[in-house]
Amino acid sequence: MRIFGTAIIMGGLLAAAAPALAASFTLPQVLSYAFTSDLVADRAGKRIAWVRIENGVRNIWVADGPGLVPRQVTQFTADDGQELTQLTFAPDGNILVFVRGGDHDSNWPAAGNLQPNPVSATTEPKITLWRAGLAPGSKAAKITEGDAPALSARGELAFLRDGQVWLTRLKVIGETDDVHRGFFDRGKDGRLTWSPDGARLAFVSNRGDHSFIGVFSGPDKPLTWLAPSTGFDGDPVWSPAGAQIAFTRQPGRGGPPEPLLVQTPAPWAIWTADVASGAASRIWASGAALRASYPDVTGGANLHWAADDRLTFLSAASNWQNLYSLPATGGTAVPLTPGAFMVEHVALSPDGKVLIYSANTGATKDDDGRRHVFRVPVAGGAPEAVTSGESLEWSPVGLADGTAWIGATAQQPPQVGVTIAGAPRVLAGQTVPAAFPGKDLVVPKQVTFTAPDGLVVHGQLFEASGGGKRPGVVFVHGGPPRQMLLGWSYMRYYSNAYAMNQYLAAHGFTVLSVNYRLGIGYGWDYQHPDKGGPAGSSEYQDVVAGARFLQGLASVDPARIGIWGGSYGGLLTGLALARNSDIFKAGVDLHGVHDWSRILAEEIGPPSANFEKGDRERAAEVAFKASPVADVATWTSPVLFIHGDDDRNVRFNQTIDLVRRLDARGVAYEELVIPDEIHDFLRGADWAKADAATAEFLTRKLGAKN
Repeated sequence: MRIFGTAIIMGGLLAAAAPALAASFTLPQVLSYAFTSDLVADRAGKRIAWVRIENGVRNIWVADGPGLVPRQVTQFTADDGQELTQLTFAPDGNILVFVRGGDHDSNWPAAGNLQPNPVSATTEPKITLWRAGLAPGSKAAKITEGDAPALSARGELAFLRDGQVWLTRLKVIGETDDVHRGFFDRGKDGRLTWSPDGARLAFVSNRGDHSFIGVFSGPDKPLTWLAPSTGFDGDPVWSPAGAQIAFTRQPGRGGPPEPLLVQTPAPWAIWTADVASGAASRIWASGAALRASYPDVTGGANLHWAADDRLTFLSAASNWQNLYSLPATGGTAVPLTPGAFMVEHVALSPDGKVLIYSANTGATKDDDGRRHVFRVPVAGGAPEAVTSGESLEWSPVGLADGTAWIGATAQQPPQVGVTIAGAPRVLAGQTVPAAFPGKDLVVPKQVTFTAPDGLVVHGQLFEASGGGKRPGVVFVHGGPPRQMLLGWSYMRYYSNAYAMNQYLAAHGFTVLSVNYRLGIGYGWDYQHPDKGGPAGSSEYQDVVAGARFLQGLASVDPARIGIWGGSYGGLLTGLALARNSDIFKAGVDLHGVHDWSRILAEEIGPPSANFEKGDRERAAEVAFKASPVADVATWTSPVLFIHGDDDRNVRFNQTIDLVRRLDARGVAYEELVIPDEIHDFLRGADWAKADAATAEFLTRKLGAKN
């Protein structure tokens, strides 16, 4: 066994690897890109803000209309792994609050509700609320400990602390009035949203097996509960006049045990309630088909209360995640975006009359492997393309005179752009490091290949010019509801993977990124296959089909195929090495799932006290057989494991368990363990270590040459 040490990776490994991997650019150069995310706008669409990460250092930038010149409004200087999230404007746009710290993509909190500490600091990090320095010459300042901010039209800040609602009133930078708990609630609170006039606060009270929509109207009035039931209520949105709230309702947790091996529908409905009385009525129901289930994509139902008392929402009932609209009084839902494509990021225009969204469609060939921005009237009509071509755009927000978005290309990392009067442009002032090798990046090609069961599988091929037989590498994304694109990703994790695939392609490999079944972008059926994941790993055949595709390329040596991936991609890497070491000669497994049965036991808990047990025992058996640990006996290829031990998405015990099994069989493995890091490595330095180790391992084991 070989262990990668931090000093070796950052000091000796990059320098030692340089002669063997020398090409048009280095790994630090391609990783020097700045990543842009979390674009938001104020209510009037006159000011936008976003997060920019440069060399691991996070800061917030804003741009004011009409000129929209970017300027930095925070002053952080360290790669300290403290997230900047939940950018929240006051309704008038004059205050911007954000959250610093935490792990907002985690599946569960750490024991003791500890916040991530990826720099291994000797003082305990806290999750805190901050105010950006919007005025000229001002600096960002911490407000208090808290999360999930919501600013009212009256200047009151509501936020969460330990699952309860707290309140304060902002005065000037660095000063607050009394910070106090807003009210007592027996549930765990979330989804805070103020009424348009700022007089009342709606929230979701999660009670474990059911949840309520509550309304807080002041300390001298009892909470109002909107049509309480045995269901799970969520997604509250206020009517423009503030007299009503729309929300979604799903069945509460109960009834006979649902099967674990067979997909079951998750029906849902939209309700509207009168806030004064709490009385409510159902105005729309999904139906009971599998495709009609509550959306499991970005934003969930994406419920909005739009102009002219219309409600808009997302549904995949047609097999594609599309937008619909109906009157707030009920009636027939009108499809706004019919077609065989996926709507993803959704926003409402400042006047409430138009939905702005990203989708993998357009007039350019292979647009199902991109994202573009569109607008459609909430009452119905033909969608209008805001962006188009071979670029990619996502996360749109409405401006007073146009649309803002984040965009990229195959060679240009994400930046903020706008479309005004039909003319799209990237905002000036977003610098790109001089060493960044944009012009040297390959433009990936969209390819398809067929799995053994006949399913057509999608992927992107990274192939540099030059002769000779190269080793091939299969890349498998995580999620699994993700889609790798024909350019840089809207997620930091996958922009890092895209940069790595570019580096490998430039340094002696041909890389195939496989968008296996379970992923998004190709319809509900593709995302929800039979016997997927712990019910049978049917998606693994897509990975093997990808390897066979690579082996058939004239530029690839079929005897030198490797694989790498993180999270769910780590699971598929483990399956590939365990089941098909004859095909996959080496792999890099980043924080992968290795034993589904253990996860099943940990997540659903001990057997129910009820007489009915369902298919629990059979599901555990199938889950184990769907896991890499079930096939360790045929695992012979070497592997590098990379895992942070504070992972809150895939427990570190998954890697410990598999390592012990490989030890017992004498299988060669190497480790890069990163103390105190989480699943999506928070520090740029830790991504650099992981990427350097990945490139060095695959090069050494597969013999890549330029």
